[in-house]
Amino acid sequence: MALYEDFKKKAKDALDTIADVSVEAYKVAEERAKILARRARLNAEITRERALIRRMKIRIGDTYYNLHKDDPEDALKQFCDDISTSFDLIAGKQRELEELKKGNTVPDDDSDRCDEKECDDKECCAEPEKEEEPKEE
Repeated sequence: MALYEDFKKKAKDALDTIADVSVEAYKVAEERAKILARRARLNAEITRERALIRRMKIRIGDTYYNLHKDDPEDALKQFCDDISTSFDLIAGKQRELEELKKGNTVPDDDSDRCDEKECDDKECCAEPEKEEEPKEE
């Protein structure tokens, strides 16, 4: 009978140890889950703030252009000129769209396009340079 009592005591001790380890593992897992949830929430908030910054930068640029397009600072003059040129191109294409909506025919040749080989205006047919946007942290 002593062997049975010994076995029973050792089994109970082993089960108590397993229970203690399980509780500790649960606490560690719970803490890690809280940390992961907090990290996800912080990453989402950072992403939201970066999007807000991008929208504000765009609004700043629009505001500056609208206020200073006729007399920009030297550092921004080329940008303002390029934007004005793009607005003019858009207006011309919108007029062409209106003509097409009215049912007018499209000319056979692309008269608004230049022939790169015969073009004297290097900026006319040059690919626009792609500027790298600064990485936000």
